[in-house]
Amino acid sequence: MWRRLGRGAWAGGIGVLLMGFSLGFTGCGPRDAEFPDRPVILICPWAAGGGTDRVARQLAVGLERELGVPVNVVNATGASGVTGHTRGALARPDGYTITLATAELNMLHWRGLMPITYEDYGPGVLVNRDPAALFVRKDAPWQTLEALNEHVRENPRDLQASGTALGGIWHVAMAGWLTAMGEEADAVRWISIEGSSPSLQELMAGGLDLVSCSLPEARSLLQAGEIRALGVMADERLEEFPDVPTFAEQGVETSLGTWRGVLLPRDTPEERAEILLDALTAVATGEAFRTFMEREGFNWAFEAPEDFRATLSELDESFGEVLTSEAFVRMGEEIIGPMAFPAVLGILGLAVLIGLVASRQLGRSESADALSRKGLIRSAAFLAAVGIYLLAAETLGFVLTAFPLVFLLMWRLGVRWWTSLIVSLLTVAVVYQIFAVLLRVPLPRGIFGW
Repeated sequence: MWRRLGRGAWAGGIGVLLMGFSLGFTGCGPRDAEFPDRPVILICPWAAGGGTDRVARQLAVGLERELGVPVNVVNATGASGVTGHTRGALARPDGYTITLATAELNMLHWRGLMPITYEDYGPGVLVNRDPAALFVRKDAPWQTLEALNEHVRENPRDLQASGTALGGIWHVAMAGWLTAMGEEADAVRWISIEGSSPSLQELMAGGLDLVSCSLPEARSLLQAGEIRALGVMADERLEEFPDVPTFAEQGVETSLGTWRGVLLPRDTPEERAEILLDALTAVATGEAFRTFMEREGFNWAFEAPEDFRATLSELDESFGEVLTSEAFVRMGEEIIGPMAFPAVLGILGLAVLIGLVASRQLGRSESADALSRKGLIRSAAFLAAVGIYLLAAETLGFVLTAFPLVFLLMWRLGVRWWTSLIVSLLTVAVVYQIFAVLLRVPLPRGIFGW
């Protein structure tokens, strides 16, 4: 009877295995299908609701029309823009991941926050330039920039400001204003917040005194009369905001702002890069996008790949001079590096393993020693599986990486091999079907297109 049961389980396992491959992976197309044949990811390094996010989503709408596939905006926030810019540069160069980069790409490596520079990206197009502006609540006591300057001089480090993370473009713009008026770069305390939108919300809630960001990002609150713009860091007043004076008009010679442009990963195949760049050019120069930029108050600016590359080179050099100057040393010393949080996690993980080893050494009974040994082995196996997935998923794809890892983990935990096989297959198939097929969320497809 047991033999018959064993043969039945084996046959059932094989049947489910074949059914899973025939039904579960519906949507796995061939690698040589016409490009693009699946969703494209547009990485936005900043929080949802901010200026960069709004531009990204408008670009995504146009790109979907041009490419004929969904374009999903992913807000990869964190570490002053390090997370998004690094993810975009290191993405698989298959044409299915592009990045809406910002001026932080010219800045972060000068501050020692990431090794990525514009040279780690492939070609791209510029779509926007926006100067920085300074905002206060409508009930703030400062009616002019001059009044605010006087308050800062008399009460250094009394006010709190934000607009982005520490070391971001709006932080540097504020530091430039302070140094231009002869004060220390940290005369106003900077609170790290990932993006202009949450910063403006915090300003309205009373948690901040000032916000540094672009005028389009604050447009709705400005038009509603909830905040005031004390000045814009531009060479001349903006056509869309004629009532906002420049800093230079008010005696402070400073001009600084951000840029936004879409970049491809380096080594993207030439034929795919050409398709993407043609689509980006059509969208960025099209009437719909330009109308959106004008309506929202963004300063439309377009540069083709060669001109944009030259601009990136010039800006990188100029930001290097500014950010390595003595005036910004204090600001840089306050920035927590992007590896701080991973380092804490690593230390905690190491502490857990050390605790398991110590419990084995201190265990007074065989049962306690066996329990500790099992915990140590299982913890190590889980950590190894996570590491293997991170290393192999982009090359082998989600299916070929996740399936064996789930199977091995279940089997190592004592589950019968055929049960592990069936459950692993069904789990991976269901996850793939839900995310990659139904929700159209791109998963790593690897060398076989899975």
